[in-house]
Amino acid sequence: MKTLIILAHPNLEVSRVNQRWKEELILYPNDITIHEIYKEYPDWNIDVPREQRLLEAYDHVIFQFPLYWYSYPPLLKKWFDDVFTYGWAYGSKGDKLNGKKLGLAMSIGDKKQNYTPEGSVSFTVDEVIAPFKASAAHVGAIALPYHSVFGSSFQASNEEINESAREYITYILKYQQ
Repeated sequence: MKTLIILAHPNLEVSRVNQRWKEELILYPNDITIHEIYKEYPDWNIDVPREQRLLEAYDHVIFQFPLYWYSYPPLLKKWFDDVFTYGWAYGSKGDKLNGKKLGLAMSIGDKKQNYTPEGSVSFTVDEVIAPFKASAAHVGAIALPYHSVFGSSFQASNEEINESAREYITYILKYQQ
């Protein structure tokens, strides 16, 4: 089973984490396909039939992005709104995502300890990504555990980022089964 990575970073060239993750993903062309939506749709005019065909071709899809204000980057949100249509993803005859494995790979700028009920964010990452889990359930997909690296803004060392890239590949290959 091959994995589709929907890479959604509005400024990938300056991202230490997402750029490094992409470099690692490229090393696995037989297992992983990378689809960069900010590169594909700089005008934000999403080719919905094309995206739907792409999703239909894969049973394992990972959405890779930086966590922005406790949510997705704006083009990824639009992508979900446009692509997950009634009659295709859900509703009457809408079952094209049923049984597919969907996961998240997120770079998180803040420290891990802040994503606790006692931390400055006051919510866990699992609570923050609840809309993704609800969407996956709504379309009959399987929401996988997420992969992340914390401190991506400045705190994470190059060694930590490199380790997270290796762990990302392990995460992908684990759920390809």
